[in-house]
Amino acid sequence: MLAKRIIPTLLYRGTTLVKGQAFNSWRSVGHALQAAKIYATRGVDELVMLDIGATPSGHDPNYALIESLTADAFTPIAVGGGIRNLAQVRRLLTAGADKVVIGSSLRAIREAADAVGCQAVVAAIDYTDGKVFRQCGLEATGMDVEDMARLAEGEGAGEIMLTCIPREGTMEGYDLETIERVANAVSIPVIAHGGCGTYQHMKQAIDAGADAVAAGAMFQFTDQTPKGAAEYLKAQGVEVRV
Repeated sequence: MLAKRIIPTLLYRGTTLVKGQAFNSWRSVGHALQAAKIYATRGVDELVMLDIGATPSGHDPNYALIESLTADAFTPIAVGGGIRNLAQVRRLLTAGADKVVIGSSLRAIREAADAVGCQAVVAAIDYTDGKVFRQCGLEATGMDVEDMARLAEGEGAGEIMLTCIPREGTMEGYDLETIERVANAVSIPVIAHGGCGTYQHMKQAIDAGADAVAAGAMFQFTDQTPKGAAEYLKAQGVEVRV
């Protein structure tokens, strides 16, 4: 059995670490590079870095930031935000990213998967009330979450990062019902994201079918840690890396 992963997520705009609720990340909470390096030194399973300013503005990803982080860090890093074409994917991987997080289009997922391999491509699915939204939650697609997950898998995504927009940043718990539906709809790993506030929430998401649990606000605004999460989950009988 593969170990379940515990993944801190960092949202940033430019080089500033930001946080809020329901994709309204108005609050500056530090420096993105500094926070990422702290997690890297603690040996977390993986780190997800999402540039929430790149997609709405049409900017490229911040390649220099990723290069600075990965120069002396060995933690696997998945990078998202502003990815629209294969050239950007290649440049991020060259900068040191291990995976790219793509929510822009199914075509972009297919091109990336064909060129660099499914294992390096994470499909970001952001949703509200079971319906998928694009452009950082600004554009409704009308598509059901399960249908999008199946399509993303068919286009070559190696895993899915499933984010419940209304729960993001609230620390009130994951959307367990949707996690279960999506996990049953696909055969690739599902990363639960949006709403985690306690270690128990992580256990609930794993029980619902998540292969990894991601959290941002919980690790930034409470004394809970990825190591503490791993110890709790192990005590609950979950296979994790401690």
